[in-house]
Amino acid sequence: MNVLSPGWEPPPPSGVAIGVFDGVHRGHAAVIGGLVQHCRRKGWASGVLTFEPHPVEVLAPGTPPSLLTTLDRRVELLTDLGIDWVGVLDLRDIRTMEPDRFIEDVLVERARAKMVSVGDDFRFGHDRAGDIALLRERGGRAGFDVSVVELVSDEEAVISSSRVRALLATGDVRGAASLLGRPHRVVGEVGRGDARGRTLGFPTANIVPPPRLALPADGIYAVRVSGGVAAEGVASLGVRPTFGADGGRLLEVHVFDYAGDLYGATLEVDFIEHLRGEETFLSVTELVAQMEIDAADARRILKVAPRAGFP
Repeated sequence: MNVLSPGWEPPPPSGVAIGVFDGVHRGHAAVIGGLVQHCRRKGWASGVLTFEPHPVEVLAPGTPPSLLTTLDRRVELLTDLGIDWVGVLDLRDIRTMEPDRFIEDVLVERARAKMVSVGDDFRFGHDRAGDIALLRERGGRAGFDVSVVELVSDEEAVISSSRVRALLATGDVRGAASLLGRPHRVVGEVGRGDARGRTLGFPTANIVPPPRLALPADGIYAVRVSGGVAAEGVASLGVRPTFGADGGRLLEVHVFDYAGDLYGATLEVDFIEHLRGEETFLSVTELVAQMEIDAADARRILKVAPRAGFP
């Protein structure tokens, strides 16, 4: 739902968290979990106001970060954490609002906020004129409290979406999963390819990754899949250099012990472990021999890999 849409129905009185929440990682989950518990004690609904497109895309066009989750996936993950409703803010619509109007129109009238949860660097309104002090002062008049959330850290640093992107960029999907609290997922529709994998004995489900989605580094990965089929497999992400790169990245998933037709199905691919980087082979025979090694390695890893992220 879009919170600024004329047809948007105001929720019950709510505790509301405001933020992008890209990835809904472990830090986000801690904040959201606290909000949900507090709202349940108070008898309020719990809500999130998120942003689409990413604020950086509006403030600095041409330099948006890749996204860890699509909006639909973000809403799904927030709902899984117990959030009752999610509203979508478009910064292009609200960046010229005076702070008082944002508070009255968005937080009070639309979100019916009884508590507002924000980060310690939260700014809002025209020219970012609104800050936490103003939000607290106006909240006292309007009848809502303000909670400033502390960033969540692990043993290395603050858990952040940028850290997850950096790990994915190096192919460290296990490290990314430790911050996300689950494996990184790519969702896409299976299209028809050149059927080369089938002739080599490794049929693949071919997916063109969604634009703007953060992807792991090119290479070979042990994966788990759901959607069109629930199974395990080995996946190649990249441009297929052995057969001549065409410039487009493709995700090719070989699903273990499956002989069905997945064309047109939506497949959810969870990246469990990086096996190796993308390589160019001198012959098809060398490629097939390496694919057999990759499949065996993936089966061995997946046999012991936990099912829900990593500690």
